[in-house]
Amino acid sequence: MEEKSNRQIEDEKMVSEAYQHLIDTYLASHHRKHTDIIDKAFNFANEAHKGVRRLSGEPYIMHPIAVAQIACEDIGLGSTGICSALLHDVVEDTDYTVEDISNIFGPKIAQIVDGVTKISGGIFGDKASVQAESFKKLLLTMSEDIRVILVKISDRLHNMRTLGSQLPSKQYKIAGETLYIYAPLAHRLGLNKVKEELEDLSFKYEHPEEYRTIQDKLSAIHSDLIESFERFTIPIRQKLDALHLQYQIKARIKKPYSIWNKMQTKHVNFDEIYDILAVRIVFETQEGMDEIAECFKIYAAACSIYKPRPERLRDWLSTPKANGYQALHTTLMSPSGNWMEVQIRSRRMDDIAEHGFAAHWKYKTTQDNDDDENINNEEGLDKWLHTIREILDDPQPNAIDFLDTIKLNLFANEIFVVTPKGEFKTMPAGCTVLDFAFSIHTFLGTHCIGAKVNHKLVGISHVLQSGDQVEILTSKNQKVDNSWITFTATAKAKGKIAAILRRVEREKQKAGDEILTQFFQQNEIEPSSINIARLCRFHDLPGKEELLSAIGSHTITLSEADLRVLKTMKTTSGKWKKYLPFFKQKAAVPLSPSEAAVPSTSGEVPPSPAIDKKKTLLLSEENISRYIICDHCHPIPGDDILGYIDEKQHIIIHKRQCDIAKRLKATGGNQILAASWDTHGQLTFPATLHITGFDRVGVLHQITGILSQQRNVNIHSLHIETGDGIFTAEIKLGVHDVRDTQTICRDLKKIEEIEEVKRF
Repeated sequence: MEEKSNRQIEDEKMVSEAYQHLIDTYLASHHRKHTDIIDKAFNFANEAHKGVRRLSGEPYIMHPIAVAQIACEDIGLGSTGICSALLHDVVEDTDYTVEDISNIFGPKIAQIVDGVTKISGGIFGDKASVQAESFKKLLLTMSEDIRVILVKISDRLHNMRTLGSQLPSKQYKIAGETLYIYAPLAHRLGLNKVKEELEDLSFKYEHPEEYRTIQDKLSAIHSDLIESFERFTIPIRQKLDALHLQYQIKARIKKPYSIWNKMQTKHVNFDEIYDILAVRIVFETQEGMDEIAECFKIYAAACSIYKPRPERLRDWLSTPKANGYQALHTTLMSPSGNWMEVQIRSRRMDDIAEHGFAAHWKYKTTQDNDDDENINNEEGLDKWLHTIREILDDPQPNAIDFLDTIKLNLFANEIFVVTPKGEFKTMPAGCTVLDFAFSIHTFLGTHCIGAKVNHKLVGISHVLQSGDQVEILTSKNQKVDNSWITFTATAKAKGKIAAILRRVEREKQKAGDEILTQFFQQNEIEPSSINIARLCRFHDLPGKEELLSAIGSHTITLSEADLRVLKTMKTTSGKWKKYLPFFKQKAAVPLSPSEAAVPSTSGEVPPSPAIDKKKTLLLSEENISRYIICDHCHPIPGDDILGYIDEKQHIIIHKRQCDIAKRLKATGGNQILAASWDTHGQLTFPATLHITGFDRVGVLHQITGILSQQRNVNIHSLHIETGDGIFTAEIKLGVHDVRDTQTICRDLKKIEEIEEVKRF
């Protein structure tokens, strides 16, 4: 009994200290000091979660306190946001309802708590992803109050910090969802510090060995990086001191995930990443100081010491990024002969870069303003929320399509496009004339026939570049076409086009239904599903909707041939029953995302035996034939992998960074299995190498010599193309594991003429 009492005393002390730290952080902020409502929320949540513990063993209330601490300290929310964070799990995990929260704390806090609360079931049916449904509800509430997503991001960050207590399969699901949804959201909201931590924690749990390797390498070169930083900045400090500026120069060292991501996309190793270190100059503003002019003054001072790289100048001062980011970036030649990125920004710009939109109004409000209400009126943020609202007004057929549509808007780089009147519009990089037309108005997009870009005539699929001046050209006769989806890159344009096409399709089907009904009546034929199935079979169409659409658009004209098909078919039970399964199969709903994600396989794979989701699935020579190997990412022993259970109970093995797996982790997390290899080099697996280099006599002979003679590798196929003195080769071969491919790539790179070898 005494031991239990001691634990209670320790728990109470832990909770009290954590809560006091939260209050101290809040009191040190610029917000009005509404501690009474925060105390009330804490005491309510503490009582509601009383006696409950997390998997880590600590009292559950420590989680809401930690979420509130992040919301206050890292994001900058005030009492409303802090109270919502403290209460965010009460509705989900206790008997209290949203109505109870509203009655006690008011409708605003209740709305935020309701938005953060996960949902059970979904508006799109049982097969829709609960994860995607939850995200959809989050956005619905977020469009009214941005603090919903800010509290949710705080919640996700603390969950990631404590993810070690979860099972591996749960870790992959949560880490994958974080990387797919929440890190891009944090980026879009300007929460750079939070975004980087979310990415690194996801990387740590999804690829633990690579994470440790990069961390170790960063630790090994840390002193060299700091020495390079000091040597590079000494003359800059002298120049800035002479200008009598108040400033701080900080070293920005690339995060492990950012390094690994660059290694993957550029197909280089750690030693070939040259921008691990960057320099950040943050200056204090004085009354009456022109921030933009001051940035360029510092830029001029730095360029008087080191030679700049003109094409690498990035100016986000007069026209900030959509997430509020402002800074001047330049790249200078360091004394060691390497290019060094230098970021120049004011203290205000630095706050916004790290803390996002929540920092904007910190510089606009006074102590007399109400808490953090103004965050929802921030101009740049409101424009983005308006885009979200437009997509929500026209939801996709299912939540997962909706999730993909929203994601298009999250991580896009930005360009600036100029209207004929000289107005600047921010657009995602890779956008087209059609995207720009829809961004201005749906009517312009619907009737767009092209544009004048910099006074030159271009088509609707023309990709715009930053600085282009664009005049949209329209015609009343222009109609939206199915191919238009492929001409767009923005969620707004794709959503509008899809909505228009669905409306047109419904109109065609309605017209087709009238024509078909009239056809049946005139020929005294019963309009049964059996007869409709016969027509579908006759015209080789999958179902009734496609048949009606074809009739309505006059692609099919009902004729004597159709009449013969209907009248010659005998309607005895033994004859017509065989058409019913055909009709049901063809008219079925589209494949679910998990079915669509199943890779093609040669031969039928029986359902996998029952497995324990809590245990790690081990792939060995004896059992590997029971599973499907994804033919999109082609995992081989040594790759970080996971399993996914599809609706047919097949287990599909993916690389953890596979594009399909990323989507599944974010939309079907409960079907994810932890998996690892337990093979011993007895089997061979297919691997594809892409090689580029200089076309010289004997290069191919050297390549095949290394593969077949030195490494004794079986070459399945080899395709090579040459042009302008350069060759590209694709070689498919059989290997035992990742170490084989790494050794082969290393040996091939030793050939003088070869520039790049990478595995796909």
